[in-house]
Parts: sequence; structure tokens; C-alpha cells
Amino acid sequence: MSVAAYCVFCYRKIGTSGPATKKHLPWNDIRKIAKVTGSLIIGGFVFITYEVLSLNKLLQIDTQALHQEKLKSYVYVRTASLRPSEYQGFTYKARKEIHKAVRRILETEAKIFRRPFNDYQYVTAAQTCDQRTAIGLARSKDVDLRFFLPPPPLPKIKTDYPIEDELRLLLVSLPQTGLDPCVQYFTSLALRESSQTLAAQRGGLWCFGGNGLPYCETLGKIPSETVELFCLQALVQHSKISSHCDKIEAKGGLQLLQRIYQLRKDSAKIQRNIIRIIGNMALDERLHSSIVRAGWVSVLAEVMKSPHIIQSSHASRALANLDRDMVKEKYPDGVYVLHPQYRSSQPVRADILFVHGLLGAAFKTWRQQDIDRRLDRKASEGEEDYTQCWPKTWLASDCPSLRIISVEYDTHLSDWKAKCPVEAQRESIAFRSSELLDKLKAAGIGDRPLVWVSHSMGGLLVKKMLVDASKNPEMDKIVNNTRGIVFYSVPHHGSQLAEYSINARYLLFPSVEVKELSKDSPALKELNDDFLSFAKDKKFSVLSFAETLPTHIGSMIKLHVVPVESAEIGIGDLIPVDVNHLNICKPKKKDAFLYQRTLKFIQDVLAQEL
Repeated sequence: MSVAAYCVFCYRKIGTSGPATKKHLPWNDIRKIAKVTGSLIIGGFVFITYEVLSLNKLLQIDTQALHQEKLKSYVYVRTASLRPSEYQGFTYKARKEIHKAVRRILETEAKIFRRPFNDYQYVTAAQTCDQRTAIGLARSKDVDLRFFLPPPPLPKIKTDYPIEDELRLLLVSLPQTGLDPCVQYFTSLALRESSQTLAAQRGGLWCFGGNGLPYCETLGKIPSETVELFCLQALVQHSKISSHCDKIEAKGGLQLLQRIYQLRKDSAKIQRNIIRIIGNMALDERLHSSIVRAGWVSVLAEVMKSPHIIQSSHASRALANLDRDMVKEKYPDGVYVLHPQYRSSQPVRADILFVHGLLGAAFKTWRQQDIDRRLDRKASEGEEDYTQCWPKTWLASDCPSLRIISVEYDTHLSDWKAKCPVEAQRESIAFRSSELLDKLKAAGIGDRPLVWVSHSMGGLLVKKMLVDASKNPEMDKIVNNTRGIVFYSVPHHGSQLAEYSINARYLLFPSVEVKELSKDSPALKELNDDFLSFAKDKKFSVLSFAETLPTHIGSMIKLHVVPVESAEIGIGDLIPVDVNHLNICKPKKKDAFLYQRTLKFIQDVLAQEL
């Protein structure tokens, strides 16, 4: 009998055999049972396997499950229910103690025993893990992936539909009325492109719609991967709506996504969008069992080990949303924990929050400085061959007791690049502030001392969020716990980028974000005045860096995006640095001035917490 089976037996004897049993078994005996379970393992009886049937009479086995598994070499034993309604009383305490002991043993046994397990023992361990144990292991650093069962075999497709049509059918089954304009846009775009596959195969034109002028390409055939990506981007938007997540699960979406994930191992973008969907669905605890049954824990555990920070961070977010035992916060779409990504016994003392600017992203903005990337089409579309993200590597190493979070939101230099035709206020700093504040509250921002780190327009967004939070009693913890702010080339008084875009309308249709950056903008002045009026009273520590070198805009134009005078906020220290706008937040080496000065600032303002 396995450890989990033994624990189930103990639980049933304790928690389900009636009032008389409960009366005569003191609480201390529960702890003894957990200790005995552990001592069996530590004593060398790592797993008493299912072949030992002498205790069969003591174990209630689901015969239907046995029948279903008769052709396989292992058996699943149904564990006790873990429904939220049972999270109370003696029964829950007993189960919690037993599960805690099993998790502790499984997480450490690979280190305790000098001789390695064989594959059979790992398979047996994987079979005995319940949902919570598997999630806990997946979030344990250096865990052996053999502790996880592979995703269950997927049923053969009964139709002749290609994968992209399966995705299209899933999208069609989701609610199409009363949607956010962005969800409507992505859904209609995905369905239109999918329906044009046949026309493209006949040599027709493949046309993209957008906010600007549509353009067409003559293709012999639309690549299946591109159509799938359109559909997955639409599903990402749907997965932000709780009721739509229920529909996705009910229509077999978790299994379909698993099939696509396994087929598209050569496409980082497709896999990343799929894990993003899983992370969004994991926000709803009702779907956790379905996500685990579909085999996603083993996939996420593997991706957590990826050397590519974007992939691993998406997996980390999904697992954190699944781990309700150890993580009280929830991480909405676009909020990523860079550290700690694994379970840790070290308490988190404070939070560091990174907010990017125009055309930035949660990971690429904060990479180490490598090549001189230009503000052109190639850079804006995003490249995946980035150097390491210094907040995750250097800062996490120097300040291990910090929780480091990076947020991501869509920004556009031009309406031609806009991803969905939403109303103007949605792309404004005011709308971004409201949207991000709600997400940050869910992630627990404000519960601990906090330092903000921002680049370019991200600094304006930070100021707006703090101003808005100061006027909202539900958000005042964010203001009261703010200890310091770092501004990297933030255009407090406007940017020449806005003037450039207005003077070159034949090249750029200025987006809302760029218009808000106009030099000497009344809105920017009002924002800065509102911020300074209470920042001085709160005695925020502020550190500002200013660029002194021009930045390439496209292939022909060089522009000083944020002049030194615009980077001066009127409070704290201002330090000019001989770098351009893109590299002001990308130190070359760990001993570089940009990083060391930032590190010292963080350590100084958090001295009491660290």
C-alpha cells in the first residue's frame, strides 16, 4: 500500500467512521499518524507498493477505476475530497496534517537518500501524489521531473478537422455578445482568418484588418501556425472572463490546448499563449481539478526549468495561481513574479514593482544591455533572443527576501500598430492606471513595503496610480507602504517623441499614449503637481536617471527622447547617464553604475525591512 493510500486509510478511519471514533481519538494522535507515515519512508520503506496486498481489506478501492486501468501497470486510488466546503473542523485538520507530512517527505526525499530512485519508484511516487502535492512539487526548486505523471493520452480526433478548425469551433462555441471590444476584435479576426484558409489555398489574398490601413499578402496557403496563433490570441482574451473559462473547460478546451502544445513544441509563441491561457483559467479555483486532470502540472513543472525567462515566468504565474496552499495572492494576466518563483521558507519582507514604458514589456525592458536595438519595426514586434533579465538574476541574488514583480500592458507608438480598435480612453494613462491598480491589489501589492521602478511612460503611469490610490480608501495601503520610486528617463514634462510623431503624420499616426507625452502638456503638468503635493508629505524617496545620448527612431532619425530637463521631477536626486533612452534601464554588467546605484537606493529605503 502506498503512502497516499495509507494516509487515505488513516483519514477514513479518523474522519469518516462516525462520532464515536472522533471522540476517542485525541488531536495529538493525528500528528503521530503523520509522523509514523514519515518514519516509514525515512526508515527505508520508501513506498510499500500496490503489489503488497496483505492490507487490501483495510483499503477501499474504487473497482470502476481498477477496471478502467486494468491494461496499465499502475492503479489510481481515489483520495479524500478536498472541496472548499470541507475546509473546516476536525476532518480538515486531520487531512491537512497528513497531506503536510506527505508533501514534506516527497519534497525532500531526493536529497535525503544518497542512492537515486529508480524509475519504478518515481512512477509509484507520481501515482500517489494528490493534486496539492503535485502542485507543491512543481513549485519546488530542483525537483526531479520524474515525480510527475506525463499528460494523459489524448483521445483520437474523431473528425477530419485540422487543429486550426478545432480552435475555430471552440471560439464559435463561446459567448459572442456583450464582449469587451478587444475580445470581439480578436475573436472576429481569428474566425475571419480561419475561414479564409480555403480561399488562400486557391491563391486568393490574405488580408489583415486593423486600426490603420489594411494590407494584403498573396500567399499560396496561410500557414497553419499563423492561424492557430490568431485563434490562441482570441482565446487569451476570452480566458480573462471567468464565465468564458467555464465554457472553455466544458468544451474540452484544456485537452485541445494540450494537443496543440505537444504538436507545436517548435513554436515558443504558440506555447507561451497556451500557458498564458492556463494561467488565466487558474485564477478560478473551481477549474483547478480540471487543469490538473488534463496533465498541465507536469507541463508547467517542465517549463519552469526553461532557460528562457519569458516561458518560465508564464509557467511560474500559472503554478502560483494553482498553489492555494502557499500563495494567498492571485496574479492576473500581465502580472509576473520574477522572484521568488519557487516555494521558499524565507519570508518576503518587501515588494519591488517594475513598470515598463512605450513598446516595452515585462521582460525585455529589463534585460541587460546587449546590442543597440533601435525603435523600429523589428524591435517593436519583439525579439526573443534577449539577454538575462537583471531584476530576476542580479537583484534577486542581492536581495533574496524581496518579491520582485514585473507588469505588462499593451502600448503603441502608432495607431497602425494598435492590436484592437478600442475607444481612446482605454489607451489613456488614466485607464491604464485603473486597470493596473485592480490587478496589483489582487496580487497583494500594498500589503508590504514597496519600491517602484519605472521606465519612460511607465513612470507617468506610476505617478497616476499613486495619485489615484491616494483618493481611494480601498487602495490607500499602496500609497502608505510606498517607500521609494526609481524613474529611468521619465518624461515628466513631455517628450520630443510626441512632436516627432505629430510632425511626421505621413509616417506615424500618433496614438493616445504618444499624444499624452506632448511637451509642456497641461495634463502632464497637472499630474506632476498632484503627485508632488502628497509625495513630499509622504516623504517618498525618489531617484531619477536621465539619458544624455540620442536614440535611433527607425533607420534614419536620431532623437533625444527625454531631455534632462524633462526627466527632472522636482524631488529627490537626478543623475544624468551617458546612454540612450532604450539603454537607460539596461545596465551592461552587475558592477555597472546604473545597477549599483539602483541597488543601493533599494537597500537604503528598505533598510529596516531587509
